[in-house]
Amino acid sequence: MRVAIAEDGALFREGLVLLLQAAGHEVVGCFEDGDALVAAVATDPVDVAILDIRMPPGPTGGLVAAERVRALHPDVGLLLLSHYAETHYLMRVLEIGADRIGYRLKERVAGVKVLGDTLDRIAAGEIVIEPVLARRLVQGGAAQTDSAISKLSERETDVLRLMAEGRANNAIAQELYISAKAVEKNIAAIFTKLGLPGDATVHHRRVLAVLAYLQAQRIDGSMR
Repeated sequence: MRVAIAEDGALFREGLVLLLQAAGHEVVGCFEDGDALVAAVATDPVDVAILDIRMPPGPTGGLVAAERVRALHPDVGLLLLSHYAETHYLMRVLEIGADRIGYRLKERVAGVKVLGDTLDRIAAGEIVIEPVLARRLVQGGAAQTDSAISKLSERETDVLRLMAEGRANNAIAQELYISAKAVEKNIAAIFTKLGLPGDATVHHRRVLAVLAYLQAQRIDGSMR
C-alpha cells in the first residue's frame, strides 16, 4: 500500500516508517503535523493515512486532519493512533466514518504483524477498534441493568464485542468456534434487542450497535 504518516514524535514516526517498509508498504510522505499531510494527500494520493490523534495543530490535530482527508478523499483509509484508549476519541473516530477507519494504541501497532493486519483490515473496508477499548465498552454497557445492552445473552455479548473490534462474520465465527450461520443469528438478535432499524443495511447497523455501546458507556459515566 501507499501510506502517508503524520506524527509529531520523531522516534515513533521513524519507527513506523521502518515497520511499514519491512512489511512491504511504500511510505510516500512523513509529516510532523496534520495540515502538511492533508496538503500532500491532495497532490499525491495514498491508500491509507496514519495519524497521531494528539499532534499539531491543536490538541487533537490528528482527528481534525482525518476529518478533512475523509471529506476530500473518501476512499482513503484512516488509522488514528494514541497512547490512550479513550471513549471520546473513539466517538470522534466513528463520527468521521463507518468504514476504512481504525483507532489503535501506539504500543499495539509497534510490530510488523499487528500493524500489517490493521492496515489490511482498514483497506478491506473494516472498522478496527483497539480490542481493550471494545471490551471495556461492552462490559461497561452490559453492566447497566436499565440498558438494552443488558438484555443480550453472554454469546450475543461476545459477538457484539468482536463486532465492535471491527471483525467480519467469518472472523467472529473462527474466534468463537461457531458457524457463520450462528453468527448471523446472534447478530440478528442483537439488532432486535438494541432496537436498531430493520430497513438499514447490515453494515450500517453494525456501526449503530457500536455507537449504542458508546452511548451506554457515556450514560453510565455521567451517573457516577
